Amino acid sequence: MSQFKFSVGPWNVHSGADSYGPATRAEIPFEEKIKKFSEMGFSAIQFHDDDAVPNINELTEEEIKEEARKVKALLDKYHLAAEFVAPRLWMDPHTVDGGFMSTSEDDREFAMWRAKRSIDIANELGADKVVLWLAREGTLCAESKSSVWATRQLVEAINEMLRYDADIKIMIEPKPNEPIDRSICGTMGHVMGVSAATIDPSRVGGLLESAHAILAGLDPAHEIGFAMAMGKLWGVHLNDQNGIKFDQDKSFGVENLRQAFNQVKVLVENNFGSNGEYVGLDVKAMRTTTDEDSYKHLENSLKIVQALEDKVKRFDYDFQKKCVETRDFEGLEMYVMNLLMGII
Repeated sequence: MSQFKFSVGPWNVHSGADSYGPATRAEIPFEEKIKKFSEMGFSAIQFHDDDAVPNINELTEEEIKEEARKVKALLDKYHLAAEFVAPRLWMDPHTVDGGFMSTSEDDREFAMWRAKRSIDIANELGADKVVLWLAREGTLCAESKSSVWATRQLVEAINEMLRYDADIKIMIEPKPNEPIDRSICGTMGHVMGVSAATIDPSRVGGLLESAHAILAGLDPAHEIGFAMAMGKLWGVHLNDQNGIKFDQDKSFGVENLRQAFNQVKVLVENNFGSNGEYVGLDVKAMRTTTDEDSYKHLENSLKIVQALEDKVKRFDYDFQKKCVETRDFEGLEMYVMNLLMGII
C-alpha cells in the first residue's frame, strides 16, 4: 500500500487532440471523470479555474462562487478533496503575450482578475493553494521585453495575490520553454528566488513536474531534493519525457525508469506527504488509445509509482553505505540496476 495520497486533474483524460491533429476519442463528462478518479483511488482533484467554472469570463464574482460551490458538492459526493486551483491564462486571447508579464496593461489586469477568481474558487472548494504555471510568461521575441521588468512584474503579481487573501499559498510550477520561447521562471532555483523576493516567502513555494525538469536538462530527483531542502516542495507532478523536445506528459517511468526510481526514492526518504501534500500525476494518453482505455495511462502510472515505492523499501542502505565508503560506485550502480531489473 502506498504511503502517498494521489491527485489528478480532469485534463489528464482527454480526447487526444493536439497541435497537429484532431480528437481521436470521445469527450468524457466531468462528473464521470470525477467518479472514476475516486474509484481508482485518487484522493484529490487538481483544477484550473475554468475546469471548475467553464464560462468564468462571462460571470460575475458571486456567480463564479456559486458555480464553484456546485463543484464542491460533487467532490463531497465522491469523497474527494480539491488540491489547488490554477488560473488558465495561456488559453485566453488576452494572454497571447503573457498574463502577468504582458506588455499590455489591460491584459495584465485581466490576468490578475483571473488569479483572484482562482483564489475565490479555491476557497469555495476548500483548497488552500493556487498554482501558477507560467506558460506564456517570458518572451517570444528576445528583445520584446526586459527580463528585469518581467521578473519584477511576476513578483508584484504574486504580492497582489498574497494581499488579496491572507491564507492562500502560491505554488509556482516552473518550465523552461514551450509554449513560450524563453521562460522567466524555468527551474526550481528560479522559484526559490521569486519566493524570496515576495512580501511573504512563507506562502510561496514550488510544484515540480518531472518532464519540465527534463526539458531544462536537469534531473527531476535533484530538483525535487533541492526544493525539499529549502522546505518549498509543496507538490509534485510525476510523468515522463523523451529528451529535450515538446512537453510530452508520458506515463511516469516509461522512458526513464532509473530516474523515476530516484524521484520516488527522494520523496519516500524525506517523508513527502507528511504535511498533507499530494503526489500528483500529469500524464496524457497516446493518440492511439481507444475510448475503452481512456484511463489506462493513469492506472499504469499509479502501478509504476507503487512498484517503485516497493523497490525503495527494499533498498539496501547498508550496502549503499559500504559502497560510498569505498567509492565503489560501479558496484552501487549495478546494485540499483539489479534491483530495478528484479534480479535481486
